[in-house]
Amino acid sequence: MPINIKTTQNPTSESTATDRRAHRFHVPHLHLQSVFGDDWFSLKAEAFARFFGTPRFLIAQTVIVALWILVNVLGLTVFDIYPFILLNLAFSLQAAYAAPLILLAQTRQADRDVAHAIADAEHREALHSASEERSALAAKQTALLVEMVGQNTQLTQTAKALAERVETLTLEVHKAVCNARTA
Repeated sequence: MPINIKTTQNPTSESTATDRRAHRFHVPHLHLQSVFGDDWFSLKAEAFARFFGTPRFLIAQTVIVALWILVNVLGLTVFDIYPFILLNLAFSLQAAYAAPLILLAQTRQADRDVAHAIADAEHREALHSASEERSALAAKQTALLVEMVGQNTQLTQTAKALAERVETLTLEVHKAVCNARTA
């Protein structure tokens, strides 16, 4: 996992606040983080179970088994002859411990996945609600703008009619004044 130097050196940085804000829907499900606890055994058991599926483990096991068989077949030592009963017992013992550890890791991961799925669903619902609120606000503001444009159009028409009336009255007063001077 890459280390964010900015976050490491300044834990109150903006990215930490962003992480907290982004994970706010996961907070109610933190109690599900560790189904079998956060004790040493649970954490080591899960880590060990995860190690069983790695190429490093498979290669190491293959090398050990090959060496076991070679040492016993070539006769360098005789602690487990041909049917390799001791090797079979070792595999059985490994399987007896590996199966419950793998199931433990799978159960813990499944519970974390469920918690994350619930948190993601809540996040999507919150986003949908916010989107609906924005859409309703936009519709309300659009209706208000349409009403204001209508009022503006009406005021413009009234102003035009008044301007025409003022012009007509001005012409009448001008004619009356001009006729009074000539008479």
